[in-house]
Amino acid sequence: MRNYENELEKRVEFIRGAIKSAGSNGVVYGNSGGKDSSLVGILCKKACDKTIGVIMPCSSKRNYESDKTDAEFVAEKYGIETRIVDLSQTKNELVLAIDGKKNQLNNQSLVNIAPRLRMTTLYAIAANENLLVAGTGNRSETYMGYFTKWGDGACDFNPIQDLTVNEIYEFLRFLVAPDRIIEKAPSAGLFEGQTDEKDMGVTYQSIDNFILTGKVLKNDGEIIEKYHRLSEHKRRMPLSFLSGI
Repeated sequence: MRNYENELEKRVEFIRGAIKSAGSNGVVYGNSGGKDSSLVGILCKKACDKTIGVIMPCSSKRNYESDKTDAEFVAEKYGIETRIVDLSQTKNELVLAIDGKKNQLNNQSLVNIAPRLRMTTLYAIAANENLLVAGTGNRSETYMGYFTKWGDGACDFNPIQDLTVNEIYEFLRFLVAPDRIIEKAPSAGLFEGQTDEKDMGVTYQSIDNFILTGKVLKNDGEIIEKYHRLSEHKRRMPLSFLSGI
């Protein structure tokens, strides 16, 4: 287990350094009410008083209910400024503009719209108020490519990207984060009943074991390796003519 007292000190200094080097006034991040955004919000608030958590419901019912409630609870507990930007109508209008009334957009294209609208929202606020956008993706998600390219994967800095999901939970317990955040099933809240592990067909415990030890059940290993291989394009800069394939 990591020394989380030391981790807290180092990550707070990292965030302060990122803000100072950019000549920024503070931080903005997407507050989803989940484990990752909660940890990022807590760390950023400890590093910088000007920390804004933006709650961005977008079509999914749980965005307006449990996710919003949990996000507000964490923000209130740690004194984080909260803003709410409802993106549902924006998403509907964008889908209509792209697809008309044909209903031909596939599920993958539809679920990726919300994370990209949220990214656009965060960067608009950041540009308007000279803030940096903090990322909320963890090591396990990054390895699996379980994030939206140019959506929740876009940020100016990320204070938790090297932490596995299990380490996220350990850090939250060290910080005495609310049980309701630690105990809820990981989910991007993209549609009703959606959970990360159900989507991927493998548990985060298995993913973390694979990353840290290389050992995992055979079938899980095949799933993890496939996700990692097919998502390599998400973890690198765009290809250019000179870089080749």
